[in-house]
Amino acid sequence: MIDTHSHIYSEEFDADRDEVIARAQNAGVQKIILPNVDSETLPRMLQLEAKYPDYCYAAIGLHPESVKEDFQNELAVVKSELQRRKYIAIGEIGIDLYWDKTYQAEQIRAFQAQVEWALEFNLPVIIHVRNSHRETIDTLKPYVSSGLKGIFHCFGGTLAEAEEILSLGEFKLGIGGVVTFKNSDLVASLMHIPLENLVLETDSPYLTPVPFRGKRNESSYLRYVTAKLAEIYSVSQDEVNRVTTESACSVFSGLK
Repeated sequence: MIDTHSHIYSEEFDADRDEVIARAQNAGVQKIILPNVDSETLPRMLQLEAKYPDYCYAAIGLHPESVKEDFQNELAVVKSELQRRKYIAIGEIGIDLYWDKTYQAEQIRAFQAQVEWALEFNLPVIIHVRNSHRETIDTLKPYVSSGLKGIFHCFGGTLAEAEEILSLGEFKLGIGGVVTFKNSDLVASLMHIPLENLVLETDSPYLTPVPFRGKRNESSYLRYVTAKLAEIYSVSQDEVNRVTTESACSVFSGLK
């Protein structure tokens, strides 16, 4: 298994981060991708990657919830990091209109800039979409046939939305703990979406799968996501792991 989205560098794991990673390894998680949030989270993320080379892979990006008046300063940090070293991806980027639409225009501008850098530096994107499907699709439509690829993180939309995403090009849908929730409509959508279009993720420490819902999430819990997907697609968990790992490697060419 590859956890394509985990924030285990965050403060929630300060007390037992090494144990969390050991449990992930024991559970069969081969790689963990670390999406960035903003300049404040960057040092912690890079420190974790340095401690676990060839296991934890850092992405660089400005999260839409961190887009404020000073977003150009934050973007300058992202650009300088892209010029400084190689990252696995640009992320987590996108548009989030769930809590606040104050900086919607700035979020779109930040998203566009980082998509342009993804093409410039030949990197995939990790896209955060919340209450912003139409705005996100409209932002990405000009890049159809550009070679842009990536993951729509934490997909939880309808079949029609999934089909619209997949029509953009080389994109995969990130599936995590939400698929195990009893009240989730995601299962109904996935029944019509080929397994080959999915990758696994936890979004640790958030969106913890059943049976640990409500507690801190961690990468070892990915096995509960694969178990649910195996049930949905009527295949073995090994087959889910094989297909989703191949898909993750096709998106993240930097995985060793």
